[in-house]
Amino acid sequence: MTHYAFKHLGLFDAHVPRYTSYPPANHFDTLAPSQSESWLKTVPRSGHIAIYVHIPYCRRLCWFCADHTHGLMTDRPLRRYLDHILAELALIAGYLPPDVRVASVHLGGGTPTILSAEMLSELGQALRDFRPFTRTARISVEIDPAAVDDARLDALAQIGMNRAAIGVQGFDPRVQTVTGRVQPFAVTRKAVAGLRARGVGCVTMDVLYGLPYQTPDSMTQTIEKVMDIRPDRLALFGHGHAPLRSRRQVMIEDAALPDPQARLALFEAARRQLLDGGYHPVGIDHFCLPGDSLAFAAEIGSLRRNFQGYTEENADALIGIGASSISRFAQGYAQNVAAISDYGAHVAAGRLPTARGHRFTSDDLLRGAMIEELLCNFSVDIATHARRFDRPIEAVEAIVLPLLSTFHAHLVKDGSRIELIGPARHLARMAAQTMDAYVAPEGRHSRAI
Repeated sequence: MTHYAFKHLGLFDAHVPRYTSYPPANHFDTLAPSQSESWLKTVPRSGHIAIYVHIPYCRRLCWFCADHTHGLMTDRPLRRYLDHILAELALIAGYLPPDVRVASVHLGGGTPTILSAEMLSELGQALRDFRPFTRTARISVEIDPAAVDDARLDALAQIGMNRAAIGVQGFDPRVQTVTGRVQPFAVTRKAVAGLRARGVGCVTMDVLYGLPYQTPDSMTQTIEKVMDIRPDRLALFGHGHAPLRSRRQVMIEDAALPDPQARLALFEAARRQLLDGGYHPVGIDHFCLPGDSLAFAAEIGSLRRNFQGYTEENADALIGIGASSISRFAQGYAQNVAAISDYGAHVAAGRLPTARGHRFTSDDLLRGAMIEELLCNFSVDIATHARRFDRPIEAVEAIVLPLLSTFHAHLVKDGSRIELIGPARHLARMAAQTMDAYVAPEGRHSRAI
């Protein structure tokens, strides 16, 4: 597929959601804490839950980042914030059925390892006391190699960490300097060695393309170093540049950013290198080593999409803990208030900190499942979704009509199954948007490539 074909279809100009949720979070509306209380009570008895804990603090603020994070020069706010996390856990425990079990925990941020070893141990024990863990519970932590030491790694190992995610972004010193994230290769390699020595069996690395002054050569060198460390999984994300929404990104000069055609070339160069290095592609932007559980999920069709990208888990509910974190229940999404002071005031007063969210309609569930299937498998089976959601097949066919019309030259149809093929899979998020009933104005989302 040529650059001309990509351009004709609008790949180089499009801004589309990442579809880690449906509808995307920018379509959330006001939601009362009482709604979260009700949804928590309806989590199936003996069901499995996933827990996400958001630590919104960093020792350094990376200029490319658009997350809800705050820089800290002192540790004093951390004690107060951890107390609020523990208080929210206690509130949720009062509504959740007592026999629910924890299938996974993810500590994200921000920088979870900004917490001291003692605080990490305290948080881990509180999570263990919250509800029993399943025998195979996945406990994952986002690690900043520049903000972790042996004491913290020991504390995390003690609470059962068996997975870790490391943000690499890029190893080119010039790119690191202009993005405010200096992270030498030796520091990253040492952190991974520390994780492996403590029995962490799955290490994921995030690499960004589209950063200022990034070139195919610098991307090639970054991927070479990543493969030297040999993480089990790698996510290749496009830098989302939106300085009007993330003020710190004004530190990055627009003129230094690669244009969309160059972004595609960077992605393709990294992708080829990873495939040649023995990694298997998973979904639109993930890669993993043979034998990894994510590759197996993709092979058998059980791959799922969530706020971290792709996952093999299928919990009955995702419980978000901390400022701005998002929960997903069978009935909808519930997002905590984003401002840390407001979050603390809510939990200190004994109230769940829910501020925004979305109640699913039957149409949301249908379209969300179809979009998820497309981004996980590059295909949509019309008959399967009609049966699953008890809808007339004509109603499901109507949803895919725009997809068929726009991308007909890049699809194959086998019975009721439609598949996006070849290089056109770069267009998967654009293809998904044709099934989105909440399409937002251009510019509200990241680039399609």
